[in-house]
Amino acid sequence: MRIQIINGPNINLLGKREPSIYGSVSFEEYLVTLRTKFPNAELHYFQSNVEGELINRIQEVGFDFDGIVLNAGAYTHTSIALQDAIRAITTPVIETHISNVHSRESFRHTSMIASACVGVICGFGLNSYKLAIEALIDSNKL
Repeated sequence: MRIQIINGPNINLLGKREPSIYGSVSFEEYLVTLRTKFPNAELHYFQSNVEGELINRIQEVGFDFDGIVLNAGAYTHTSIALQDAIRAITTPVIETHISNVHSRESFRHTSMIASACVGVICGFGLNSYKLAIEALIDSNKL
């Protein structure tokens, strides 16, 4: 099973950025944990602070991979272009967030991409990624 993890803006600063919200572990460090937890899944990782690069990656993998775990960061709340990219592909996408966006600033309560995704997972720290991968694996077993 091939799963693409795509992280948007500022996720490259995990471990440094607001550790009280996002924790003190970098995503690269956590990726080792994910790969150990899911040895039968081929986990690919991509991060960009640029919206167009996120769209390009979604389009590159969106017809061949078994799932996409997408943390679009702040683009979640603003990007119709990402929504269109998700709707254009056949690979299922799970919107994922480290923090509980619904307990934060009101502008974070609206997702422009959720309606195009098969599900949304938020608020479980980095374990949100683990839960998203488990959901993709379980849905492919049906």
